This record gives sequence, C-alpha cells and structure tokens, in this order.
Amino acid sequence: MKTLERRHGKEREMPRIPVILSNSEDITLLPGRQNILIQKVLADFCALYTPAGRVLYISHSKVKLVYFDTDALKALGVKIEEHGKMPDVVVHHVEKDWLFLIEAVTSHGPVSPKRRQELKELFAGSKAGIVYVTAFLNRRTMIKYLYDIAWETVAWIAESPTHLIHFNGKRLLGPY
Repeated sequence: MKTLERRHGKEREMPRIPVILSNSEDITLLPGRQNILIQKVLADFCALYTPAGRVLYISHSKVKLVYFDTDALKALGVKIEEHGKMPDVVVHHVEKDWLFLIEAVTSHGPVSPKRRQELKELFAGSKAGIVYVTAFLNRRTMIKYLYDIAWETVAWIAESPTHLIHFNGKRLLGPY
C-alpha cells in the first residue's frame, strides 16, 4: 500500500516558467496565462521602466505567494499583514525610490478606483512613491477592462512592451 501511495502521490514533472530576479535568484512559475504575463512583466516591463529595480513580491495564481522580500518592504515603511490584498507584482525602482504595484490581468480586474484605494491603504506607510500599473497580455484583454481602469494609473500591454497608456493625472509616469 505504501508503494502505491508513493507512486501516485509522487510529484509530477511539469513545465515551468523560469524567472531570474534582480538579486540573481532563480524562481519558477507554473505555466498559465497569468504567470506568462507575470514573466513578461518581470522580463520586459521591469527592464524598460524599472531598470535595476528590485523585485519585492510576486504572487502566483494557484499558490498566491512565490516571492516575498519582507525585510525590503519593512525598510520602505510597508508592513503587510494580509497577503490576499497584495498586487501580483511589487517592484522597487531604487534609483527613483518608487514602488510599482502591478496587477497582471488575465481573468481578474485591473487597478480600478476601488482597487487603487485598497492598494493606497495597504501601502500607506511607504516612504517610496507609489506607481499603480495594470498589465495586460494584449489589447483585446485591455479593451474588456477599459472602463474599470482607475485614473492616475498606467496600463502596459505585453504585446507592445515599449509603450504605456497613461490614464490622466499630473504625471506621465510616477507616483501620486
């Protein structure tokens, strides 16, 4: 019986999406649209808009938490108690001292006015400026959520990585 349990309970080898963090740490994400988008955010968005940025948090659609640098967030004045309210990715642009709070949208919503307020409250203690970003795989997905995107946020589309869509506000890209 033990042999049968071991054979059927053995973890399966599955393809995973490799990600290398700015501190050279390697992590992997399970395949799926959400994690493909997160990988594109880390590889493309961060390379273009947060060069030398430090990844502080990555969530995962199945397990919720993949990477969490609590010490770095504490040093920035952020104390997180409830992971369920965290954005999908948090990146610190060290040079500008901005925290990018990124929602990767494949099936759940963007940074809406309600979500923006939740994130504002969650990161209220931050010494760094906050930048709200909604990431999409493609324009078709963005169009589906267009009316829900909050003002004073940025939208990024992975299929056009060198472009941002700015939703009003006094700054083109930066904290509010």
